[in-house]
Amino acid sequence: MKDILNIVFRLTASCLMAAVVMGATFVFTDKAKKHNEHAREERTMYSLLGYGERKPVPSTLALHQIYRYVITEPGRQLIGYLVPTTNAGQAGYTLVSLDLEGKMADRKAVSLDVEQSREKEARDKAILAVIGPGKEIRFADHTIVVTDNGKRVAYLLGGKFPGFKTFINVMLALDQQYTTLGLEVLENEEDPGLGAEIEKDYFKNQFKGRTVDVLKRLQVVKEPLPDQYRQALEGRLADADVSRIMEQFKDKNIYALTGATISSRMLTDGLKGMVGKFVYRLDILDRVLKEQKIAVSF
Repeated sequence: MKDILNIVFRLTASCLMAAVVMGATFVFTDKAKKHNEHAREERTMYSLLGYGERKPVPSTLALHQIYRYVITEPGRQLIGYLVPTTNAGQAGYTLVSLDLEGKMADRKAVSLDVEQSREKEARDKAILAVIGPGKEIRFADHTIVVTDNGKRVAYLLGGKFPGFKTFINVMLALDQQYTTLGLEVLENEEDPGLGAEIEKDYFKNQFKGRTVDVLKRLQVVKEPLPDQYRQALEGRLADADVSRIMEQFKDKNIYALTGATISSRMLTDGLKGMVGKFVYRLDILDRVLKEQKIAVSF
């Protein structure tokens, strides 16, 4: 009996030790994975803003995350914006809630730091703690406001919309006047060699330099992509030539991918809708922030 108890004890101890090791390994690898994902995301962001090996990111550049939520409570629905704010020199976050007419409904300080804000679970928990019981929240999207020396210079938008087969996941950079700086197709399941070509430079770079007004009226045309334009889109010409050719085509429509007109149109329409909604919502948020004298970091 004593030997059996001894064996059970040793097996239990071994299992506990294995569980501790596995748990610690998971925590470590999970943190490393999240760190790597964040690093890749930042590289993509800076690349869209025009920074890289040839043009280092200036120390004065800052990225400010805005998270948009749908808040449901008995009898009404609100749109909540979790925005980075400053109070007496201290950085923090404020949940600014608007009704469906774009009017201020509530504002509450939220206890979060920058690292915590990146984690959806921590962010949701902090928001639920301040809005009180009996309410539900649903994360909608997030926007990044880019500042240089405290002045807004660009916006980074993440978007996901229907493609020909499933969904297309993108990141888009706009300057302070909402002109497109760059587009990255992060994920898609379009047909290889056809619709999947939306991620190629010769297609996605057609959106560069498009003002918001041009973007609104963009159409997709089934015409051959001019060879010189393609070389410019792929960066195979001198910088001066690329700029000159891109200027010539900045008001032209989008040339469809060969054999993938639907994928080309779905991406174009998705971007048009994404930018249109962003501009509309940001104008409302900026107005409320100004009216309520909310000191945001951007």
